[in-house]
Amino acid sequence: MINIGLKLCLIAIFIIIFWQDTKDRLVYWFLFPTIGVAAYILNARSIGFLPALVNSFLNLMLILAVLLASYLYLAFIKKQGFLNESIGMGDLIFFMFLPFTFSTVTFVILFVFSLIFSLLLHLIYKRKQVDKTVPLAGYMALFFAAVYSISFFTKPQYLFSY
Repeated sequence: MINIGLKLCLIAIFIIIFWQDTKDRLVYWFLFPTIGVAAYILNARSIGFLPALVNSFLNLMLILAVLLASYLYLAFIKKQGFLNESIGMGDLIFFMFLPFTFSTVTFVILFVFSLIFSLLLHLIYKRKQVDKTVPLAGYMALFFAAVYSISFFTKPQYLFSY
């Protein structure tokens, strides 16, 4: 019963982040750590505390490597700022709590596809948006809400097992 409530809460938080980010480009900061904690609890209950901790660490290292490569590219090749010029603070915070969601192999695949999904949504809706920035955390939150919805309520549930 606790798992179902936690799963529904996690999906709801992802949807709230999507709504806030696409509507106002501002997201309540406490939603990001709430996602990290809830997702880690579900992950740890599925595969165990230590494997979930190791996966979260590996996922976090991957995110930090992506952010470092992005920073270096923007600073030395594009000669433009990183924070609030190329990526928002909310997106960075979202990236710091996202690694607690899935096992490493699954996370890498879902992270890449969430970025592709975000790009496609931006290309579709950019003409209708007043603000020209990309609500990256919001689009990724929508993707993860869909992934969690499908994985929680269908059998078999393989996303936590790698």
